[in-house]
Amino acid sequence: MRPPETGATGPDGFVPPGVAARSLEPVPPAAAPAPPSPDGSSPAAFTTATAQARTVPGRHLPREEREMFTGIVEELGEVVGVEPCGDSIRLTVRGPLVTEDAVHGASIAVNGVCLTVVETADGAFTADVMKETLDRSSLGVLAPGARVNLERPVRLSDRLGGHLVQGHVDGVGRILSREPGERWETVTVSVPAGLSRYIVEKGSIAIDGVSLTVVEAGDEHLSVSLIPTTLELTTLGHKAPGDPVNLEVDVVAKYVERLTAARPEVTR
Repeated sequence: MRPPETGATGPDGFVPPGVAARSLEPVPPAAAPAPPSPDGSSPAAFTTATAQARTVPGRHLPREEREMFTGIVEELGEVVGVEPCGDSIRLTVRGPLVTEDAVHGASIAVNGVCLTVVETADGAFTADVMKETLDRSSLGVLAPGARVNLERPVRLSDRLGGHLVQGHVDGVGRILSREPGERWETVTVSVPAGLSRYIVEKGSIAIDGVSLTVVEAGDEHLSVSLIPTTLELTTLGHKAPGDPVNLEVDVVAKYVERLTAARPEVTR
């Protein structure tokens, strides 16, 4: 996160060690010899381009350093192209808001699936969707005209409005029923085998990339209540019984399970 420039380093003009006077950014350490670049260009050119991507406002950090979402949908986008590519597809989605600062290599969550931008043009972006993603998510059923939930990765300076969402779908459920209330709806979704143990009442779940609170957790289903904003601004307001939805459980539950399995004495 880059702090605002003040024109000086502090009210007394003191410059802390390792801090640049104008921008308050840490002074980078002396560069080690650069390794050969992956694209065949000179090491110096690759190092310079990488440094710019890390520091220039509006540019994205490398994917492994920034890939996290919150389940707060920014925009309801529209699929404008699906190109079959053997056992994968190339997906093009219109989303003027999420593409306004998108560059090649940026991440955007589409219905809760983290995808890497390979092209942008005229308020739309294109991403490659591999077989693994098609097998584990509902993206394979998308067709031109379909509406999709879009979200950019969270920044360290952002509020965490939902919960930590990785964009790594755990399985596909289906809408079982919708029960309308006065201004909301209770939606029940089937849960694939093996996921129910990670879902608890009042816990968090991401459905098509939307961060929601579980109101009922069964062995083979879960229920959530949708407020008017969610019904209006996400795909969940338009899903019908039988429609598929992407599910991502709270990753904390999976880490706890793994840790307690490795140390049985913790559960005693």
